[in-house]
Parts: sequence; C-alpha cells; structure tokens
Amino acid sequence: MTILVLGGAGYIGSHTVYELIERGENVSIIDNLQTGHLEAIHPDAKFYKGDIRDEEFLDKVLQKEHPDAVIHFAANSLVKESMTNPLKYYDNNLYGTMVLLKSMLKNNINKIVFSSTAAVYGEPQNIPILETDPTEPTNTYGETKLAMEKMFKWTSNASDIKFVSLRYFNACGAHENGKIGEAHNPETHLIPLILQVPNKQKTNIKIFGNDYDTPDGTCVRDYIHVSDLAKAHILAIEYLQKGNNSNIFNLGNGKGFSVKEVIETARKVTEHPIPELICQRREGDPAKLIASSKKAQELLGWKPEFDNLENIIRSAWNWHKKHPYGY
Repeated sequence: MTILVLGGAGYIGSHTVYELIERGENVSIIDNLQTGHLEAIHPDAKFYKGDIRDEEFLDKVLQKEHPDAVIHFAANSLVKESMTNPLKYYDNNLYGTMVLLKSMLKNNINKIVFSSTAAVYGEPQNIPILETDPTEPTNTYGETKLAMEKMFKWTSNASDIKFVSLRYFNACGAHENGKIGEAHNPETHLIPLILQVPNKQKTNIKIFGNDYDTPDGTCVRDYIHVSDLAKAHILAIEYLQKGNNSNIFNLGNGKGFSVKEVIETARKVTEHPIPELICQRREGDPAKLIASSKKAQELLGWKPEFDNLENIIRSAWNWHKKHPYGY
C-alpha cells in the first residue's frame, strides 16, 4: 500500500510512519515542520515540506503519490493556546481539513484515518467513556477536533469517502529503538514534564490539585503508548480497505493512573528523587478520564501491548535521558 501521512514529522505521526515502513508499506509525508522535526522523519519515507492549507501543493502531491489512504495528524493541539488563540485552531485544524477533503475528492482518494482526541467529550458523564457518550468539549482544541469529525461525516455521506476517527487519550512513551520520541515546545504532557526533574532541567513537578474525588486526590488519566496508537492507525486503514463503513473508536488502556502514581512510577524507573509541588487546580481539568476501547478491540482487533505504566515510562526515559532537549 501507498500511505500519505500528514504531520508525519510530529510525535504520533513519526511513530506511525516507522510502524508502516517496518511493515513494508510505501510511505509519503507532508509536514510544514511547525511542530514536527526533520530528525523524526524515517529515512525511507518520501518527505514533502508544505502546508495542507495550500491546495495547489496538496493536489500536486496527491496526483504524484496517489495514495491508497491518508492518515491525518496535521493539527494544532495545545489546549491552553487554543483558548487564547482560537482562530489559529479554526484556521489550521478546520480550514486545513476542508482543503484536504476538497483535494481528496478532486483526486479520487477515498480513505482517511483521522487523529481525534478524548477532548471531544469534555467533562465525562460516565467512566469508562464510550464512543456514544455526549460530546461537549470544554476548550477550542476539542471543539475543532469535533467539528473536523462532523466535516468527515457529512462529506462521507455526500461522497464515497470513508473515514475512521480515532479518539485517543493520553499519548505517551517513545519508540523502542530510542531514535524517536516526544519533543514538544512548550512541553505540556505529564510524563515528559516529570522526567525533566531527573534530567536536571527543573527542580520539581507541579501537581495541579490534590483534592479531587479520586483515591489519592489527584487527577486520574488513561495513558496509551504511542506505538500502540501507531498500530491502531494501521488497523484502521486495513478496516477501511476491507470495505467497512466509516466509524469512530476510542483508544486507551482502559485503566487510569493518578498523577501521584505516575510520579511514583517515574521515581522507580529513573531511581531519582522527584520532589512534587502542590498547586491550585487548573480550570477545566476533569477528575477522571478513562476510555472504553472495547469497540476498537472488537472491530479493529486492536489490543494495547504497552499496558504497564512502568514499561511506558521506561521507554520515555530511554528517549528523554539521551535527548533532554528533544531532537
């Protein structure tokens, strides 16, 4: 198969490219390198530097590569930034997706797997969260991802385009080969922030609230290894190749770990004291976010291999201690 990966120089995109190439697929990447890294691109992938909002550029790549399917990671994803600069998110995430769909229709490419997010649910009404639960985003980022899902749905209804939307929870960890991993600037994810302490980049880790209705008072999240996410995207392509209809799936481990549990596990893995600093709650942080991935397991045949928090953090630490400042 020939697969076009949009945002293939980013965190989850680069891991998916590695997974595809290891399986012998032909992979092309489009990335504007706004948040992606040239060093994260697999040497066997074809790379086109450009922006998906550039329709002429997109048409040229689609005509040249004519992929069997597209995987779409090209979106801005910082919750805090999305609240202070919402139009940036509507422009890149929504307008970019509209240009992409127009180009796919024009060039007769009809299969796409889309990187969505648990942020579409907002404050959950049930735990674990099901795909059929209400979607009430509490930030612009989640709102734009939900709007992208709706754009796929209505376009799919009006054409032969079929899509799979993957709503994932807390992506974490790094490739087992240690060549690629997580490198954001600014960094907002918990595990890399914790690992900055043993890497001597900061003196403590902040815990935002310790009075939640959870066993130890800190927020509980579902952590899913980036390589497990990559494999789910490939299974989603295979699902579409078999002629199945468009669908939406949650991706998570189905179990939650509190902030304190993650810190304690990081202490164990790094063999380093990691002082914690209790701060005020952040606005909009739900107490618990845990996914039900039963549907993905049943219909895609997907099962997380990295379901042990210690192994997840060990893979992340293997990357961060060798790349304290990213690529």
